[in-house]
Amino acid sequence: MQVRRKRHRAGLVSLLAAVSAGSLVLSACGSSKHSASSTAPAGGASSQTASSGTGSSGASAAAGDGNATTITVAVVDNPLMSTIEKLTPDGFEASHPNIKVKFVTLDENTLRDQVTKDVAAGGGQFDVVMIGPNDIPTWAKNGWISDLTKDASDPAYDVNDIIKPIRDALSSDGKLYAVPFYGESSFLMYRKDLLQAAGLTMPANPTWQQVADIAKKLNDPSKGVAGICLRGKTGWGENLAALDTVVNTFGGQWFNMKWDPQLTSPAFKDAVNFYVNLIKDAGEKGAANDSFNECLNLMEQSKAAMWYDATVAASTIDAPPSPIAGKLGFAPAPVVKTKASGWLWAWALSIEGSSKHKDAAWAFMDWATSKDYITYDAQKNGWAAVPPGTRVSTYQNPNYQKAASDFAALTLQSIQSVDVNHPGVDPQPYSGIQYVGIPEFADLGTKVSQEITAAIAGQESVDTALQKSQGYAQQVAQSYK
Repeated sequence: MQVRRKRHRAGLVSLLAAVSAGSLVLSACGSSKHSASSTAPAGGASSQTASSGTGSSGASAAAGDGNATTITVAVVDNPLMSTIEKLTPDGFEASHPNIKVKFVTLDENTLRDQVTKDVAAGGGQFDVVMIGPNDIPTWAKNGWISDLTKDASDPAYDVNDIIKPIRDALSSDGKLYAVPFYGESSFLMYRKDLLQAAGLTMPANPTWQQVADIAKKLNDPSKGVAGICLRGKTGWGENLAALDTVVNTFGGQWFNMKWDPQLTSPAFKDAVNFYVNLIKDAGEKGAANDSFNECLNLMEQSKAAMWYDATVAASTIDAPPSPIAGKLGFAPAPVVKTKASGWLWAWALSIEGSSKHKDAAWAFMDWATSKDYITYDAQKNGWAAVPPGTRVSTYQNPNYQKAASDFAALTLQSIQSVDVNHPGVDPQPYSGIQYVGIPEFADLGTKVSQEITAAIAGQESVDTALQKSQGYAQQVAQSYK
């Protein structure tokens, strides 16, 4: 969907302001695979780790002889990326002795801040950057990232094997600008044993009210078990990722077709009140500090009975060595007025437009997002834990179907059921499910998410939070009227 604007200059100024703002938050959705060391600290404390793909293979010696090309790869701090970092020496560098891979691992908010500033300035600090669908249109238009269409057209790469909604989300004007490391929608994860012990049954297609009723019955503070874990941490890709899907299915939206902000509309208010009250009534303590990694830990520690979040989480909590593997059930994203309400996201790899090592960068990306990588990862860590949501062939593989039988089909169904142009009840003038597909949303979403966090923490009422948010949205809307 092409968003038309009245005052292009105003939009550009807003974008540049967002890029330079120290508070820029462009975090996205989930992570995968178990790794305690990669869990981001509660409260969004920033972590940065720079590490090269070195190990016991012969590639390490070759990479250190001074003749190798070193590529710097900026990735999000999550377990899946910890896994590829461990697999790179033997899996990639051993067969590419002239390429050395240096990983820079950052928490989601810091990754977005640093990468956005670098690509906008043409700094070339990174060769490969991990980005999401919301970045593609503007970054491609500005030449901040490279067109990958020709590289990905190699028959050996089999670009058409990439799941179409994911491939489309990473394209602009028919050209591919990023390749997915993993893709996701959102769904509900729950402990089957806890529901059974309480005499409860999860509906096949639950409504949010049904989920809330179950959560309240499972909530047991005396035992330290929350009925449900939900994101409360500030960031448009943190608390708003989950909340916006609730808003959509309640019939709310950020802007109507006239670009009038709708954050104080009855539907939007109902959705936010429902979300905040569910956390207060049956959610985890300290939810204002929690996002994906925190809820993942609570689930694995049996301190939460249910969790609504990214489908990719199943690759961690329902696969060895998770202590709750085999105890989980999965249900589609809960609904109210829509048939489906899951989000769409991919953590994807792209080449900075200012990179001086584009051939080496693509060689790494080709391997990291290939069928061969998925097979290699499966050989090392098991099929249930491979990067999900990217390739059709993964879901056709009998080994994956067997290992991930609890969640594979629902994950694919959830990804394929999304409509990024019309995710709610009423039509909208922008693309996006858990975000508004305009450059200004980086800043706008951050501001609104801060107000939501304050409401969750009890620092202000939902009405106050939304009144402030409506004002932020009105400022942005002027560029589109």
